[in-house]
Amino acid sequence: FPGMLSNPRLVSVLGTLNVVMNQNVTLSCRTDSGSPPVRYTLFKNNQKVATVNTTDLTPGFFKLTISSASDTGGYKCKAEDSSSRGGKYSNSLTFTLLEPISKPLLSSPTSQAKKGQNVTLSCLSENGSLPITYIFFKERRNISPPVKMQKREAAVIFLLINSSSDFGTYKCRAENSFRNNTKYSNSFNFTLAAEERNHSQHLIISLGLILLLLIIGLALAIHFLVIPLYKASE
Repeated sequence: FPGMLSNPRLVSVLGTLNVVMNQNVTLSCRTDSGSPPVRYTLFKNNQKVATVNTTDLTPGFFKLTISSASDTGGYKCKAEDSSSRGGKYSNSLTFTLLEPISKPLLSSPTSQAKKGQNVTLSCLSENGSLPITYIFFKERRNISPPVKMQKREAAVIFLLINSSSDFGTYKCRAENSFRNNTKYSNSFNFTLAAEERNHSQHLIISLGLILLLLIIGLALAIHFLVIPLYKASE
């Protein structure tokens, strides 16, 4: 029966608005009431895309290919029937383009540290749809909870170099909502600061000299004291 044209509903047949590059999608535009036939027109950012005519109140379908970021939206459809003036517009629809993440870069403002020093590590993927979740590791051991970044910014953690084991190999992992796309960073190692190395080298040299002097002293004592006493006792 004829009725007043209602605002149409625009939905993705996929049931999700998450898409990947070059994916084919179908939009369905449907009004629940009106006077057939019904004409559906799809717009993207107020620019006409396509028109579909139906003889009843069945939906109008629009097939699209998401080949670039500009194809994600915003979409609206317009419904017009035999009795309406100006037609009715639907809700707006925008897809979210899922982009695989690139290999993250693990870095620090300094690569040299000394014991007792606080340092930072930064992990960043230059490409990939947001949000991106980062996790930091040392020698394959998780050293941070997941850090979810909503912006294109590096995840940062703070560390205390407290012992020799803290100079080990560090890595980070990045992942987003793109399926089966987890990437690990480069390896990063802190090295002992030059003054610390010099101090250690000086200490080793000093101990070596002390040991050498002890050996020389012992040799001299044997030569001038032990041997004469032994000969005198014969």
